Amino acid sequence: MPVYTVHAPAVAAASGPAAADRFVFIRDGFHGWAFVGGPFWLIYHRLWTVLAAYVAFNVALTVLLTALNVDAGSRFAVLLLIALLLGLEGPTLRRWTLARRGWRQLDVVTADDQDSAERRFFDRWTAQAADSYQPPIDRSTLPSPRPSSASQGEIFGLFPRPGAPR
Repeated sequence: MPVYTVHAPAVAAASGPAAADRFVFIRDGFHGWAFVGGPFWLIYHRLWTVLAAYVAFNVALTVLLTALNVDAGSRFAVLLLIALLLGLEGPTLRRWTLARRGWRQLDVVTADDQDSAERRFFDRWTAQAADSYQPPIDRSTLPSPRPSSASQGEIFGLFPRPGAPR
């Protein structure tokens, strides 16, 4: 099932539901159009810095491979691998560009398509007050330890806690 990240400009995230029309949902995974027409996909999504780096890298690599007398089939294979990499990492490049522009990631949503992802996100988002909205737990960090079920004066139920009353 596809995973979508939800992004909003910093001012839109602070202003609540009125600015929800500016939210961007980015599907994680392979993007076929980025693979087939990389520069056009980058232009469509207004990824100007990434486009400049992509074109410069492809031109420099083509010149280098030509200078090394690499045959045309190998040059094509290398450029095809770069296009494959762009197809795989296109969503990451979009998220990176949005972060550079000051956008915040609000949430991560799992849904079958973008319409379902939007519905699921906004159902969860509007159920809470816009100012008290807390995104789900960040799974990239370790959880805090749970309090033990033992009494407060013991550690692991066997050893007394230093300084605890007996």
